[in-house]
Amino acid sequence: MTKFQELGLSQATLKAVLKMGFEEATPIQSETIPLSLENKDLIGQAQTGTGKTAAFGIPLVEKIDVTKEAIQGIIIAPTRELAIQVSEELYKIGSGKKVRVLPIYGGQDIGRQIRSLKKAPHIIVGTPGRVLDHINRKTLKLDQVHTAILDEADEMLNMGFIEDIEAILAQIPTERQTLLFSATMPAPIQRMAERFMKDPQIVRVKTKEMTVPSIEQYYLEVQEKNKFDVLTRLLDIQSPELAIIFGRTKRRVDELSEALNLRGYTAEGIHGDLSQAKRMSVLRKFKEGNIDILVATDVAARGLDISGVTHVYNFDIPQDPESYVHRIGRTGRAGKTGVALTFITPREKSYLSVVERTTKRKMEKMNAPTLDEALEGQQKAVVEKIVATIESNNLHYYKAAAQELLEENDPQTVVAAVLKMLTKEPDTTPIKLTEEQPQAQRRDRKPQDRKRSYGDNRSSGGGDRDRRKKAPFKPRSGEKRSSAKSSSKPRSFNH
Repeated sequence: MTKFQELGLSQATLKAVLKMGFEEATPIQSETIPLSLENKDLIGQAQTGTGKTAAFGIPLVEKIDVTKEAIQGIIIAPTRELAIQVSEELYKIGSGKKVRVLPIYGGQDIGRQIRSLKKAPHIIVGTPGRVLDHINRKTLKLDQVHTAILDEADEMLNMGFIEDIEAILAQIPTERQTLLFSATMPAPIQRMAERFMKDPQIVRVKTKEMTVPSIEQYYLEVQEKNKFDVLTRLLDIQSPELAIIFGRTKRRVDELSEALNLRGYTAEGIHGDLSQAKRMSVLRKFKEGNIDILVATDVAARGLDISGVTHVYNFDIPQDPESYVHRIGRTGRAGKTGVALTFITPREKSYLSVVERTTKRKMEKMNAPTLDEALEGQQKAVVEKIVATIESNNLHYYKAAAQELLEENDPQTVVAAVLKMLTKEPDTTPIKLTEEQPQAQRRDRKPQDRKRSYGDNRSSGGGDRDRRKKAPFKPRSGEKRSSAKSSSKPRSFNH
């Protein structure tokens, strides 16, 4: 493994990186950083969680001239959450050099962003719609940008942002360095790379590194009407420290989080219809452990980097195998193990083989737990808690009361009463979820159906998108914009 001290970084940047706890570079970092420092255009094929933010962030910070009062680098990200996370990491990497980083995204007060832009940040991290909005208003000038980075390009394709990205790139000097990061490389992304990049170097993280071997993967074959009861029994048995449950639509997320709370769990949901303030509030509570369960759509959870997630539950199967890999990658991080469980209805059974071919991993079948097994799981958790309390040996103030109880009752009855009192017995409060249609495994979907299909579908309020009016820009010479037809080509399940 390559150490950061071996990458030729400045003392200021190296000190900041080591302060962040980084010691050895990940595969994507060790290959990307030297090439980027040589100002080469680069395509990095890597999943979230492989360290790609530092892979492009470290060389970008190195190339920033802090004496220059101008925007020198821009990063385009598909979602608000990812833009915020990337900017936070860049802020830490650039702390030694005092690099100014500004995130700009929809849902935040535009006036506040305009005032911040006047303070001449060195790096902008933004979502396509809001970046175009500022360019339209002439509050954002990119004429001195020397580095442009596209993060999670395939996701921006899925969300219909390709034309926006092309319009943004057309405003950046052609003499620039362009870096593109994408988990997959569908044809429209390849065409965009050919059009906007100069002899790009390609860095790929191997599939075995992308699928995170530290994650135990299971599937349960469950009828749609039984899914929720099975989910709650699994939660009772497994007692996850932090869990993320994925639903296909916004409606599903709302209904699931409400139903979980009715059954006595602490859960909240995030999706595109929530205000930015509400989303950030929910994520903060989840990170701090004030809620145990986060329910999310794919788009809302994209790019989330939350440590300590022990379990991922795919209540609804994801749209494609790549999305499955992204979902389960929320657990099993930083060398820790994780568990991923996927619910599959009988009509979705063929989905399994498609995922297994993509990930080169077999999912193990798990039988749906019974009510008795759920109760047994809760009892086991309580017993473990009691044993831990005994071992802590801080029981002095309770022994007199215990002695009194034992004088009036036999020990077994006392212990049974304590177990009953502490055990969360499985709740059977009736729950009504709107039935979702099985995920279609079709390969002939029309391009116009593809744009908003990722995560949050139209039937439940539209996709999670930060869209603005298209900017009336003309491409620079040699930078043609693609047609809508080419930018919306559906992604095959078997590429």
